[in-house]
Amino acid sequence: MEEIFAGIDYLLGLIGPFSDAVWAFPTQFPFYQQIPVLGNLSLPVLILFGAGIYFTVRMRGVQWLALTRAIPIMMRQQQHTTGISSLAAFLLGLAMRAGPGNIVGVTGAISVGGPGALFWMWVAALFGMATAFTESVLSQIYKEKADDTFVGGMPFYGQRLLGNHRFLGYVLALAFITYALFNVPAQTFNVFTAVGLVAETGSGMEVSRQSPLYVTIAILLIASCAWLILGGIHRVIRYTNVIVPVMAVIFAGISLIIMLINLTTLPDFFALVFTQAISPDALFGGAIGATIAEGVRRGLMSNEAGQGTITMAAAAADTRHPCEQGLVQSLGVFFDTIIICTLTGFIVVLAHLWADTETSAAWASLSADRLGTYISSVQALTPEGLISAITIILATCYALFAFTTLLGMISFAEIAANLISRSHRFILTIRLLGSLFFVPFGAFTVLAGLELGNLWTITDLTNITMVYLNFPLLLLGAPLVSKALADYRQAPERRFNSDVALGLKTPYWSATPTP
Repeated sequence: MEEIFAGIDYLLGLIGPFSDAVWAFPTQFPFYQQIPVLGNLSLPVLILFGAGIYFTVRMRGVQWLALTRAIPIMMRQQQHTTGISSLAAFLLGLAMRAGPGNIVGVTGAISVGGPGALFWMWVAALFGMATAFTESVLSQIYKEKADDTFVGGMPFYGQRLLGNHRFLGYVLALAFITYALFNVPAQTFNVFTAVGLVAETGSGMEVSRQSPLYVTIAILLIASCAWLILGGIHRVIRYTNVIVPVMAVIFAGISLIIMLINLTTLPDFFALVFTQAISPDALFGGAIGATIAEGVRRGLMSNEAGQGTITMAAAAADTRHPCEQGLVQSLGVFFDTIIICTLTGFIVVLAHLWADTETSAAWASLSADRLGTYISSVQALTPEGLISAITIILATCYALFAFTTLLGMISFAEIAANLISRSHRFILTIRLLGSLFFVPFGAFTVLAGLELGNLWTITDLTNITMVYLNFPLLLLGAPLVSKALADYRQAPERRFNSDVALGLKTPYWSATPTP
């Protein structure tokens, strides 16, 4: 078994250099590196950040509408015979957005780019709200009914925008399914990492990966995933409707308690973030371009605006107008980065372990362990009597973040699979692949004591592939989104009709829907 895992790790390692090159392009070229600030920004970062700016201008600052109207939309009571409510779609999207990246991603951004990286995460998120609005509205415009649910998202609007060629839809759907399922083992590993930390903190002893505890965790994880996933997306939604608000409130509550304990240092936090946004400390390279690049990259990877990965949640909602769900998912970006990521950033910045005399010497090795850096930062700001309890609670939140992301990945793969075939056997195959192959694969790598570090290379490669596939589609669909937004601004209470508003027949919104 160990030889099999080692062989898989080796094969994935062959992809590593290519994945790194795609993510870094064209920053590896000396002529590009010479360009001030820009020389640190890779093409994927420029695409995502540039898209946010472009859609902000094109949609006339739609972020303000999201901040003022999204919550009333979610709170509105209405009966749903098909699909799910706007609130349920928001929570399903947040189950994907509010993942381990909200902790380790933010910690990584600050560890590499300094406190100023958090400022650029905020900037990227504010612009990214417009990108999230655009892709979510497109998901709604081209959504389709499938029994008592709506299906849609990037593969669906991609097929329609590209001339409704079935083959292209299959390619996009397969790309998304590959992205989603290959991310599952990494999230499984995150669950084990967090639960192991809880066990070690509670017992005060190191717990072996071959211990009965880890075997029990593996069995419970596989069984719970199978039960939720095989029960269909409605069962997953019932779970996320409960657990996402609970884990978000607990995480925010504990973070706010730490913030209140250290309230006198709050001015120092903002001073560090804003001053080092334009003048980074030499420890972090001293280059503003590197700080911008790290903040923008980590921010956009955390809230996933522009990747097309949250579009399935947007399509699933039953709304009066496509723009309603666009505003709701746009608010999801704000909540993910401006609120949750900021709470993480507050702890890491104020602990500033890189400047502490006891930890600064080991900063290089400590900062490589993102979760370890975050937990050490928490412990540095927490009164001694509360350290164990708070560590256990936050590690549990981290495990739940990973678990909900894992469920979201498999559920969204199922929705994408509907474009290829809606036969029960095919959909069941996707559910079985996710819950009874990819989840156990991730669990077995942990039990075998293998890090499978190269597993992250395929995750990185599939992430950037989604960006390159989705961005041209958003540009193609932007005129339709602009028209839909104009229609919404004119009469927000009126039910949408794509024949009138867009001059376009669609699978759901037309008086006579297209097949």
